[in-house]
Amino acid sequence: MHNLPGGSLTALATPFRDGRIDDTALAAMVERQINRGTQGLVAGGSTGEAAMLSLSEHARLVRLVAVVAAHRVPVIAGCTASATEAACGLAVAAARAGADLLLLAAPPYVKPTQAGIIKHVRAVARAADLPIVLYDVPGRVGVALADATVAELHAQGVAVGLKDATGDLTRPARLRSLCGPGLRQLTGEDGLAAAYRAMGGDGCISVTANVAPFLCSEMHQCWDSGDLARFSELRDLLAPLHATLFLESNPIPLKAALSALGLCGETLRAPLTPATNATRLTLRDVMRELIPLEKPTLPRAVPRLSLVG
Repeated sequence: MHNLPGGSLTALATPFRDGRIDDTALAAMVERQINRGTQGLVAGGSTGEAAMLSLSEHARLVRLVAVVAAHRVPVIAGCTASATEAACGLAVAAARAGADLLLLAAPPYVKPTQAGIIKHVRAVARAADLPIVLYDVPGRVGVALADATVAELHAQGVAVGLKDATGDLTRPARLRSLCGPGLRQLTGEDGLAAAYRAMGGDGCISVTANVAPFLCSEMHQCWDSGDLARFSELRDLLAPLHATLFLESNPIPLKAALSALGLCGETLRAPLTPATNATRLTLRDVMRELIPLEKPTLPRAVPRLSLVG
């Protein structure tokens, strides 16, 4: 049985300092996530600026997250690449670094056929010997995953979950009919997270949870426990933050928000550019209302990391 949970999972931002991954900030961010109810962590996805990381940096990032997570929540490593060989390399390195699962989109830019996507996913899963969470994000990669493709990869035991960024709220029911309840269905659209649960989905791989992990987690817990009044309250409370974090390309507003919270620096890697003043002002107003409602947990001391490289 795979260990991919439902509820609120976080697509982690990658903090940088002096041109390198900021180990101390990353460790504190991971600890904050776990202490505030996040059920899983994605390292090296698009929110984590994966396209701008070297292979060694990507492996180091996964290793840092895995060390701090210490098996308390699963670590899901992004391994999307245009060439199958490159994706296999990322996946093998992530497996060695301690990843529990892999997040894999269709190869960007090249627009393979569905048969090509199936071959690509099988090759990556075989190379790393880890379960795959498929990532359907046609807006970024240029090709969508057909329902039949998802069902075939799930039936073969290759794909245990789906991060769905298509915005199609009718899809959970269709895939449940094709795949049964064993396929974990997670939306990649924060603004649709509540509706996705209502339509049969299992949770969300969230950008917003970087900023408000407790509130995001509580919303899903309320759905699971049947507290629909609190669920609706949290849905409406989080909606302005969801919208603000996507005023510019992700993770531009997110890095500005994390910097304002003192969680990490705002450094982005080119070609990403800093948030505009308009975005910063909107974030300030939204976060002024929201952040005081975050659970005021005091995390345990974060261990000093001494990974080499």
